Amino acid sequence: MKDRILQTLHDLRTYARTKACEIALFYQEEDSSLVRFANSAISLNTNEHLIRLEITAYAGRRRASYEMITDLNQLAEMRQGIDTAAEMVAHVQPLAYQPTVPEFESSFSDESAYDPALADFTNADKLATFNAAVTGLESDDLQLSGILSNGVNTLAQISTRSEATQFFRTTDVQVTAVLAHAAEKWEVQAEQSAQQRSDLAPELLQDELAFLVERFTHDPAEQLPLGSYDLVLGPAATAELLSMMNWIGFHGGYMMRGYSCLSEARIGQQVLSSQIALVDDPTRRETFPFKRDLMGVPRERFPFFEEGVFRGFAWPQDDADEFGKRPTGHTVPHANLAVAGGTEDVGSLRALVDAPRDRDLLYIPFLHYMNIVNPTQGLITGSTRFGALLLRQDGDVVVPYNVRLTQSVLALFGEQVAWLSRQTVPYNTSSSYGARNPTAIIVPRFVRVNGMPISHANASF
Repeated sequence: MKDRILQTLHDLRTYARTKACEIALFYQEEDSSLVRFANSAISLNTNEHLIRLEITAYAGRRRASYEMITDLNQLAEMRQGIDTAAEMVAHVQPLAYQPTVPEFESSFSDESAYDPALADFTNADKLATFNAAVTGLESDDLQLSGILSNGVNTLAQISTRSEATQFFRTTDVQVTAVLAHAAEKWEVQAEQSAQQRSDLAPELLQDELAFLVERFTHDPAEQLPLGSYDLVLGPAATAELLSMMNWIGFHGGYMMRGYSCLSEARIGQQVLSSQIALVDDPTRRETFPFKRDLMGVPRERFPFFEEGVFRGFAWPQDDADEFGKRPTGHTVPHANLAVAGGTEDVGSLRALVDAPRDRDLLYIPFLHYMNIVNPTQGLITGSTRFGALLLRQDGDVVVPYNVRLTQSVLALFGEQVAWLSRQTVPYNTSSSYGARNPTAIIVPRFVRVNGMPISHANASF
């Protein structure tokens, strides 16, 4: 299949060279599957095979793109798409800058994040994974919901600038299992991200769900008083906050457009806690890596923060062209973010709850309906859901009703960070909209941040 894809792109390039403009072709093929559970039954089981071809035409400072859903057998249709893009570019308004046309010096292929065993993940395998995750936990009152999404994602490129091609293929699985109490209205959740089949460990999902069900069943539920709390963030909360920082923090184009909480003056300054080391690391297969970007630039480990010191912005090619900057190899569908672990040996929720503590701790595993309040301040808001716990200093545990956290990411990862777990995990941040783009961020299992204010507290679940 790979040979056929690349040959089709070569054939299309030959045709594109007859046009009075330059053409770049971006091919994306996905085999996607989604199983959804509701009320302890399968509510949806769907599969789709899609091929998208994005055709971009360049004529001086003019650029126009045309995207189509197609098939490898439809060569004439794809040529018509090239005709359309070539016609469009003659009529668009010119850009204020000269865009760079992709030009690959040599062909490149990377299938290191492709696992044939995961590509062949059957419906029976998916059902067995979910059954293993919730064995003995369901009842008339406690019902299962959630999703298992998996797929194969293939990307390929060529342009009229050269005959060289780029080819990437990955496999991924995202599992979210939720147990909801019908009468009491609480929910608990456990998740896993997998790049290869051996990453899946449903027994870990089962252990966390069982522990949370035990706590929510037997510990008292309370409305928390407003005020400041020492927080312990779970991997979902940490990863989603960092995902927001990817746009309103260290993205160069957003910064230049006034949509970032950082500036070029902050480069080289202490911005976050000295315990925070955040890098874009394309060697980490758990993040579905790109070892070259879509302009053909080899990608290496790129530090955003070292011991909390801000090292620089990500500059995708188009933003670099617009603002006169040097591109940093970040013309990619997603970065491969990883946060280094700390020194605290707390690798599971059971260990966190059982550990002695000097103060009350509010454990927030997940931030629901997260959104940006003020990007220039890095201000984010979100509410707890799916398993928050108040761990009292005396060893007792309270189940808090949902609370809202509205805080700057610079403060959440700033000097009030008390510790990070030594253990790290990949957390899947993939979007379910648009073309398949498996994405995960590697984060510490827990991050403790002291003295964060809670702005709202619900009186019930």
